[in-house]
Amino acid sequence: MCLRSARPQSVNLASSACLPSGRKLTNTPDNHRAFVIVLVQMTSDAATLLTKLLKDVSRSFYTTLRVLPGAVRPQISLAYLLARATDTIADTQIVSIDLRLDALRLLRERILGLHQKPLNFGELSRQQGSSSERVLLERIEEALSLLVSFPFADQQLIREVLSTITSGQELDLVRFGSATWNNILIPLTDPDLDDYAYRVAGCVGEFWTKVCRAHVFPKAKLDDARLLADAVRFGKGLQLVNILRDLPADLRQGRCYLPADKIRNLGLTPADLLETGSEPKLRPLYDSYLDIAQAHLAAGWDYANALPRSCVRVRLACAWPILIGVRTLARLRVENILDASRRVKVSRAEVRSLILRSILLYPFSGAWRSLFAQASAQK
Repeated sequence: MCLRSARPQSVNLASSACLPSGRKLTNTPDNHRAFVIVLVQMTSDAATLLTKLLKDVSRSFYTTLRVLPGAVRPQISLAYLLARATDTIADTQIVSIDLRLDALRLLRERILGLHQKPLNFGELSRQQGSSSERVLLERIEEALSLLVSFPFADQQLIREVLSTITSGQELDLVRFGSATWNNILIPLTDPDLDDYAYRVAGCVGEFWTKVCRAHVFPKAKLDDARLLADAVRFGKGLQLVNILRDLPADLRQGRCYLPADKIRNLGLTPADLLETGSEPKLRPLYDSYLDIAQAHLAAGWDYANALPRSCVRVRLACAWPILIGVRTLARLRVENILDASRRVKVSRAEVRSLILRSILLYPFSGAWRSLFAQASAQK
């Protein structure tokens, strides 16, 4: 989701990619039938929300959504689509904070089913630089109508995760409401940062797990408490990757997510963080958060490996953002992380390589497990 969470680079990967054994990563008949039934129940216009528009607004994360089993793809796709809508509202900086907070509240209430008053985000949609995000806000009623097409239990999971996500976005808007490039705000403590990472990404791991548990591996014998704990850390890790990668860009918007007390303890002021020469002084603190992100993603890798091996699609959908995330962390360890002229990212060629290796090595458990360490290594 575009919740400041990590997203893979765009890759042209066919959803029917083959394993070396000759087995295709196709859905089971029951899973495929479940997805088809949901789509058939929608109007053709509404169905495009989970296909074409989803692809347009989800950018590279669409690759991950495509590989998911049909039994959970519609639920996760709709949750992502609604989260993109809330994120688009929160990020419309040309519109006042109060208007954005009001729009988020109205959308959250509609998602929760507290009222049925039609939403009109005309002013917000007109301010979007992206045509796909403009269309998403214009068609928000269609997206909301899809929610009731799912079983009640799935509706509740979608409502729960969106409520948590929007609470994090609202907190973010309030905390950084007066932030500008010459008024850098550093309002968070370590507990605040952890809570924010949970609200906008860790809760997604919980949602993902509960939906997949219900529809993909309901009878598998798993340690559910450990699985959910690792799922939360998985989401937090992806969130921290983006926070750390986007530090120089956020600073120029007046935002700093690193805790204020630790910045002050280094003898740095907010303005100092705009200078690339301050990087050596910041580096030890920055590296400590890289280590936290790395540990969270390692828990995410344990999560992916704890899922039943027969759930190839779900495990691959988890593996790709993890591997790309740890490759990003490896690059952040050697770059000047205050240099706004260079945005650290993993190249498309390298992303393709990570994805292809994860598919080719999947039948070989030991080799597949080693992918995390390989992606983490400095090159």
